[in-house]
Amino acid sequence: MTMESSRRGNAKQPPGGPRAEAKRRAIVGAAREAFLREGFGVGMDAIAAEAGVSKVTVYNHFGSKEALFTAVVAGALDEPLGGPSAAALAGLADADDLRAAFVEAARTWVAAVRDNADVIALRNLVTAELHRFPKLADAWQGHGPEGHHPAVADALRALADRGRLTIPDLETAIIQLYALLVFPHLVFSSYGTAIDDRGTDRLITSGVDMFLGHYAPVGPTG
Repeated sequence: MTMESSRRGNAKQPPGGPRAEAKRRAIVGAAREAFLREGFGVGMDAIAAEAGVSKVTVYNHFGSKEALFTAVVAGALDEPLGGPSAAALAGLADADDLRAAFVEAARTWVAAVRDNADVIALRNLVTAELHRFPKLADAWQGHGPEGHHPAVADALRALADRGRLTIPDLETAIIQLYALLVFPHLVFSSYGTAIDDRGTDRLITSGVDMFLGHYAPVGPTG
């Protein structure tokens, strides 16, 4: 039995506490650099060495290379939703002019995605590896859209709770918002091209209008 299969079979909870969290961050950071440099074929020994931990520690935290890769990709995709993007999304529920605030939040978010080369590179790496490692898809999908993107989920949930939008299916709404705002850039990048600034802004404004129009609260009739 391999170390990896043994760890999966035990299904232990990952270590907790401040020291364990620091090691986890070091492992994810080292793995990100290694995956971007060498692809999914990089050895776990190399990742452990770069992180300054043992290979056993890596497996204690993640259980498998697929799970570690998923954590790396999820972290990279969430980066554009930190800082200014997160603050802009968090303020939507209190905005006087929801459309204007949504458009500005979307511009901040999309700009962060377009400027983050690691997000594009890791997304393309996932696409390249799925045929060889189909379990990557299972690991990725197991988190669900809301689990991957809590800043978006929290913003849409707050808008629904305030009655500013009617969202019966939060996960579907998250996917739809990504499809309107972010996915076009990821798709075009996989073909080695990009959407220019004018096209990006048209996608943002029309995408926000479509999203808000679809989820607008329905007033009383008759």
